[in-house]
Amino acid sequence: MISEFAPTVTAVSSAIQKVDADALVLGVAKGPEGPVLLPNPLAEKAAKGVSDSLTALGASGAADQLLRLPGVDGYRSETLVLVGVGKLTGEPDGGVSLEALRRAAGSAVRQLSSAQSVALALPAATVEQVAAVAEGAALGAYNFPHFKGSEEAKAKTPVSEIAVLTELRDKHTKPAVARASVVAAAVRATRDLVNTPPSHLYPESFADVVKANAKGTKLKVKVWDHKDLEKDGFGGLLGVGNGSSRKPRLVRIEHSPSRPVAHIALVGKGITFDTGGISLKPANAMTTMKLDMAGAATVAAVVRAAADLDLPVKVTGWLCLAENMPSSTAQRPEDVITIYGGKTVEVLNTDAEGRLVMADGIVAAGEESPDAIIDVATLTGAQMIALGLRTVGVMGQDALRDRIVEASKDAGESHWAMPIPEEAITSFESPIADLTNLGAREGGMLNAAAFLREFVPQRTDADKDALDPESNRIPWAHIDLAGPAFNEKGAYNYVPKGGTGVTVRTLVSYLEGLSR
Repeated sequence: MISEFAPTVTAVSSAIQKVDADALVLGVAKGPEGPVLLPNPLAEKAAKGVSDSLTALGASGAADQLLRLPGVDGYRSETLVLVGVGKLTGEPDGGVSLEALRRAAGSAVRQLSSAQSVALALPAATVEQVAAVAEGAALGAYNFPHFKGSEEAKAKTPVSEIAVLTELRDKHTKPAVARASVVAAAVRATRDLVNTPPSHLYPESFADVVKANAKGTKLKVKVWDHKDLEKDGFGGLLGVGNGSSRKPRLVRIEHSPSRPVAHIALVGKGITFDTGGISLKPANAMTTMKLDMAGAATVAAVVRAAADLDLPVKVTGWLCLAENMPSSTAQRPEDVITIYGGKTVEVLNTDAEGRLVMADGIVAAGEESPDAIIDVATLTGAQMIALGLRTVGVMGQDALRDRIVEASKDAGESHWAMPIPEEAITSFESPIADLTNLGAREGGMLNAAAFLREFVPQRTDADKDALDPESNRIPWAHIDLAGPAFNEKGAYNYVPKGGTGVTVRTLVSYLEGLSR
């Protein structure tokens, strides 16, 4: 279910005339007076010829625009490609941001899928620019043909050889490109899992994929099957998964370096398909519900990336896996379940199931007293109403929440800090249990975060502030990526249709920041 395909990405400093690739890509920006050809390694005469022809060719510099031209005499590439990078910023970096380079490289590689090899002659004068171009290109090299019937479709692969052209011979260039390849592989793995249909990806098979993906690494994997969950009292997972013939699983993955600078627990929602249970969704609301395990896929990929990058941070990933189905054994509205750790929840709507399995995972993760808990979930439709389809919501302890948002800026992803209002938890009051699972509709994303916060364990360290109950909890943040996790519309920049892999890069960047 996770493809073994990985493009070869290299930084090449040799003369452009010696570079042998099917396509040579140059960047075009939107300048104040028209399209502008960005700095490139073409000979002066050839570059001027291309620059003078931009308007006639219809080049605008708009992001995602791609034009194919015949190759230039004296160069090996048969095709010259112009890709738009968007508006010039006027900044000292040449007017092109790192994210604009990432997107342009990804857009070019995505749209040149018929080529085997591509050379990218985008601005790459610094290690950071080389890394951005490499990462974007590797993100753009993606497809998902695994369930196509024809051999021709199955054999079609993305661009497999990517050269980033640069004059740098910096010792940090090679590791920067290697890091970009690892991060892009984690994103592609997440996309693969999200795109896999529920007929093939269900709790048991998901757990098997994680175990298989850990082979050959130092990762440790533990799986709780249905009997283990019953024995240990994981009431959220059992309640949600009880209506399915494919029983729930809890998976723990651990990256544990010898001298970690911190211990971060990641908890991922893994509803492999969500019908809504007894509170059945309308038919048209089910058509993308294979995406409801994107949080767990993200966590699994980030832990693997932490191991591949040998980060000096202990990372434990908790995957809360269940299939939410209606049947004679499914939990009912008004049932009361006991979450792992003892709190009880009155289930008023079985389609508010993600918070129940996540509650189990958060409590379990907290028992190990990590320095922080970060949960990742496609949790609420309210996220899409509040922030749209490309911006992820982040809630929780202010300091941790804000660090994650800053990491998202470094990674080039859009995450936005949101509050948890003081009154949000009051809408979950139950007359017979500790909580209900259904809060007020208004501010639904924020309310769901307030519910999850109730399950974050107390800190055990001596310096906790008894005057502030919230500071007594283990630092915690909640990431709701319900809309951005899946792209139902057309592909854009390095993002394909289907699973996007959003938040993987943000969490890797956050973990890297802990060791600086």
